Amino acid sequence: MAYDSRNPASLKAPDVAQVLKANRLVLARIMTVRLLITVLLVAFSVTLSRMAESNSIFLTLPIVAGVFVFIATAYRLIYGIRVSQCARVLRDYPLEFHPRVIKKHERWTQYGNVYEVRVTTRGQHGAPLMLAVNAAGRRRWPEGVEEGAWLAGDLPFGGVLVVPGSNTMLFLKPADWDKAARKREEAGAERIARAERAKLNNRTQWAVMMRGLGT
Repeated sequence: MAYDSRNPASLKAPDVAQVLKANRLVLARIMTVRLLITVLLVAFSVTLSRMAESNSIFLTLPIVAGVFVFIATAYRLIYGIRVSQCARVLRDYPLEFHPRVIKKHERWTQYGNVYEVRVTTRGQHGAPLMLAVNAAGRRRWPEGVEEGAWLAGDLPFGGVLVVPGSNTMLFLKPADWDKAARKREEAGAERIARAERAKLNNRTQWAVMMRGLGT
């Protein structure tokens, strides 16, 4: 879908239902491939053992590899996937276009790549540094996001970025949760209540995103 980041007023916000559907399909494909790999490794090992009529430990190595793939898949599904979290945010916050998203750093973690980004707002300065992860579990940085993206949320609490065209979702939390505490406290009752409904006020999600980043 073509879009012009220089004229946000001419842009049409993506359909939330279609965005969630696209990301759930991506997640389903990723999980299906990983589970298929696990099954094939186990089946390969069992077939080799029967054909060789041997219980050699070397013939069980594919099973060990399959177990590791399964554990890694389960770990990423529990800690790295944010599709359901994003759905809650998109229910409570409207999508607003932000003309530029700047990627500062990218780091590998066990459950997915974590990006440090700044989401600029037209007419404002001092965009906060945010942590972002691909909601569906993909590791690559989405193309075109630097030219602008749709934001749902409240940056001191967190939010969701939707990339125009691809409908890729990035789940956001403040890079320095404690530093943003004052802004959250000053947000007012209505903003705090909305963040609570969307479960953006939870520090746990931020802590999980920080795992493996080091200092």
